[in-house]
Amino acid sequence: MFILDTDHLIIAQRDSQPEANRLRRRMKQHRESDFHLTIITIHEQLLGAQKNISQSKSPNSVVQGYRLIESAIIYYNDFKIRPFDEPASLQFQRLRKQGVRIGTMDLRIASIALSHNYTLLTRNTIDFGRVHDLRIEDWTTEL
Repeated sequence: MFILDTDHLIIAQRDSQPEANRLRRRMKQHRESDFHLTIITIHEQLLGAQKNISQSKSPNSVVQGYRLIESAIIYYNDFKIRPFDEPASLQFQRLRKQGVRIGTMDLRIASIALSHNYTLLTRNTIDFGRVHDLRIEDWTTEL
């Protein structure tokens, strides 16, 4: 089972990037049900969209911002969403006590992946590589 980090999700959502083609090719080798998102990734995307909308300078860009939110929500329906639940919270607390130094949102994503024993698909291998026992892979690069 796999969790898509926010960066892999964004790449999958954009058709024009060559990384998206590589990611999709790898994903087609597995069942659709093998791929999950975390509630943290959804939170990050919605925060970004909200920031863009609130900083918009024109009515047209506000409309565009809301269209992006709508298309993202439709896209999320293709995935099972993993919550930040009690096991993930306990894992997060353990990692904090161990002194793992990565961003809070990334540590929450790592905690969810660890609590479910999933592999995290991410380009952020340096930060996530600091999390002991977390399996990470970058499917956007050439094999």
